[in-house]
Amino acid sequence: MAHEMHNMRLLGHDKLQGFPNVGEGMAIQQAHDGRRVMWLAHEGAKDFTGVDVTNPSAPKTVVQADLQYEGQRSNSLAIVGDILYVAHQMARKGMPGAGLDLYNVADPLNPRHISTFDVTGEGSQGVHCLWCVDGEFVHMASSLPGMSPRSPRDAQFYVIVDVRDPAKPLQAGQYWFPGTMEGDAEPAPVVHEPNMGYGVHNTNVYPRRPDRAYCGFKDGGVSILDISDMGHIREISRVDYNPPMPAPGFTHTALPLFDRNLMIVTDETVLEHAEDWPKLAWVMDISDETNPTTLSTLPLPPVEEFRDRPGRYGAHNLHENQPVPTSFVSEELIFGSYFSGGMRVHDISNPFQPKEVAWFIPEIEEDPGIKPFYGDHAADGMNINDVYVDENRIVYAVDRARGGLYTLELTI
Repeated sequence: MAHEMHNMRLLGHDKLQGFPNVGEGMAIQQAHDGRRVMWLAHEGAKDFTGVDVTNPSAPKTVVQADLQYEGQRSNSLAIVGDILYVAHQMARKGMPGAGLDLYNVADPLNPRHISTFDVTGEGSQGVHCLWCVDGEFVHMASSLPGMSPRSPRDAQFYVIVDVRDPAKPLQAGQYWFPGTMEGDAEPAPVVHEPNMGYGVHNTNVYPRRPDRAYCGFKDGGVSILDISDMGHIREISRVDYNPPMPAPGFTHTALPLFDRNLMIVTDETVLEHAEDWPKLAWVMDISDETNPTTLSTLPLPPVEEFRDRPGRYGAHNLHENQPVPTSFVSEELIFGSYFSGGMRVHDISNPFQPKEVAWFIPEIEEDPGIKPFYGDHAADGMNINDVYVDENRIVYAVDRARGGLYTLELTI
C-alpha cells in the first residue's frame, strides 16, 4: 500500500536504525555548531535517539542511547537550551531506574548525564510523561514512593520539579485527582469498567499563563489547575464526559489557545480496531475558565474506513504549540496523531465547524528492517504516535509500529 496523503509532501524518512518505537517525546535542539537535532524518546529497547534534521529531506540518526535498567522505558522528553529532560518509567512498581534524568547535550553526539530526580521505591513506577519549556520547572505525570492511592490505577499524579539548578532537581509541588488517595476528604471517584483510573497524563504549563496547568486526567476528564502556589495547587474547573463517552475513558492532552480563549482536548484510543470508538479531539471555549464549554469536535473519516486496519484508530497526541524557538505556533491549524488514521491537520478558524485540511498515512512496508527485539510487533501495521511541527512548518511524525520518523511539508 502506498503512502496516503492530502496537502502534504513527504520530504524524508529515517527508520531509527531499526528501533522505531517512539513514545510521546519529540523536541528539536538548535545546536551550537548549526545542526538541528530532533530528540526522540522510546517506549523500550532504546532510551532516546538524536536525529540530525538540519536538512529535513535527509534525516539521519546520529546518536542512540541505551536504557540503563531492565524493564525501563523513556516515552517522553523535552529540551531547553542544551539540557535534555527524559522521563523514565518501569515495567513494575518498585523497580530501580524510575525517575527524571537530565542530560547535557551541548555536544549532541555525546550526551552527558547531569542528575536524576529519583522516584524509585515502594508503589512507584516512575515518570510517564513530562513537560518543560522554560528550563525552570518540569511538570510531569509521575508516581512517588510511599504514596497510598485507593486504587493502583491512580498512582500516577501531577508532580512539579524545580530544575533551576540542573545538578540538584527538587520537588516543588504535587497534585492528584480529588478522592484518589487514602486520607482524602473527598469520596473515592466512581470506577468505570474498563478502568483506566484517574491518573494524570499531560501536564502543560505555558509562559503566557505560568500560574495555570492544563491537564488530562484519563477517566476524570480535563482540568485547569491554579499552580500560582505550587505547594497548594487547586482545581479551577473540570470537564468530565466519561460517561457518556465510551469506556475506557482516557483524557490525554489539553492545548490552550490563549488569543482565542479556546482549548483543544484529546482522548487517547487504547483498544485495537476502534473498539472504544469514538475517541475524539474536542474544541472548548475557556473564555470563562471556571466553566469550559464544548463547541465542537475535530472531524475524522468514518470509523468504517479504518476499523479493519491493524492497530488503533482515534485521537492521541497533538503538536502542543511549545513556546520555544524551534516550534511552530498556530491557533488555527491543529496537528494531531491518530494511530492507524495517521497524522491529520484541522483548520479551526471557525471553532464551531472545524475542517480537515491535510493528512498523511505512511505505507506499511513488507520489510521494515525492525530489530529482533520487537518480535512479531511489525504485524501490528502502522500507528502514528506523535507529531511535532517546527518553526518552518516542517512536520515530523513518528510511526511507533515500524516506520520510525517521517518529515513532511504542509502544502497549503
